Amino acid sequence: MLYAFELSGEHETLPRAEVIACLDIVGAVYSEHAFFDQCLVVDIAGSDEIVEKEINWISKRLSMSHYILKVAGICDNDVDTIIEMSGNSDISSHIIAGETYVVRAKRIKHHTDIHGANLEGRVGGSIYRKGYSANMKNPDVEFRLILTGRCVFGSIVAPVDRSAYEARSPQKKPFFYPGVLMPRMARALVNLSKTRDGDVFFDPFCGTAGILVEAGLIGTGVIGVDVQAKIIGGAQMNLEAFLPGYSLFVGDACRVPLVDGCVDAIVTDPPYGRSAAIKAESLHYLYAHSFAEMYRVLKSGRMAVVVSEQRVDGFARDAGFIVVETYLQKVHKSLTRIILVLRKE
Repeated sequence: MLYAFELSGEHETLPRAEVIACLDIVGAVYSEHAFFDQCLVVDIAGSDEIVEKEINWISKRLSMSHYILKVAGICDNDVDTIIEMSGNSDISSHIIAGETYVVRAKRIKHHTDIHGANLEGRVGGSIYRKGYSANMKNPDVEFRLILTGRCVFGSIVAPVDRSAYEARSPQKKPFFYPGVLMPRMARALVNLSKTRDGDVFFDPFCGTAGILVEAGLIGTGVIGVDVQAKIIGGAQMNLEAFLPGYSLFVGDACRVPLVDGCVDAIVTDPPYGRSAAIKAESLHYLYAHSFAEMYRVLKSGRMAVVVSEQRVDGFARDAGFIVVETYLQKVHKSLTRIILVLRKE
């Protein structure tokens, strides 16, 4: 069965990578069917019951998607073709007798100049002619047309609650410090680490615990280290607002108080030396020794995700990591984040 993930578009490639990581975490049997601008279509194998559970689980993990759709059809961005496709589509697995529906269209960027409201009405008419009743205010089923490189037509099976991330924005937490990752980005990075419920999750530069909060909310046991006692105090305030349990230490990321191979995933945003207080001999020393420590404490076969303002892949390779993927995120004119996804073999 084909499912479409309507991606947020806040990054060119990270939203797709986050979906793929979550599919891997849940153990879904899938193949990529198509990838359009802000829309990933995958073919997920299995019974309806199993796939539905997987989709619901994934929807609660994602941060850079809007909706997950069960696909009824895909066609070119031509009004007559879309109307014909929607009329010929078998929607019996999308809506049952007695349920009501609404049709919404989402036009992605410049891919088409089709008027969405007119298209909604015409596609709604094709569904009406199949014997179903429309309800514009409180429908049982929402059909969606994603107008991107092609038109993807389907019904929403799970939304992504992006408002929950806004409620956890840094300014709304008990302790605020500027320059931290936003919750949606932090959650996406946690997902890229492929951490699972019950894992031990570690951030050796935990700061105000934004990453740890997102990891803890999906069921991991979180451990954080930071060199500044004041910041650890703030991290404790933030963690207590969201999580029932955690472990925090004032300590040095170059000499982590953990035994070898004891953590399942690492995500961290090390200081860049501009405004952060660096208590190491140099940034070179900090990166070289902290990467070595991350490699030491991480279990074999597991993932680490590191955010940096400069190229640090050399430090990662020297420590023994394999660089799986590199992403760039332009924050503003003078700041581009480099996101490294690493694996310990």
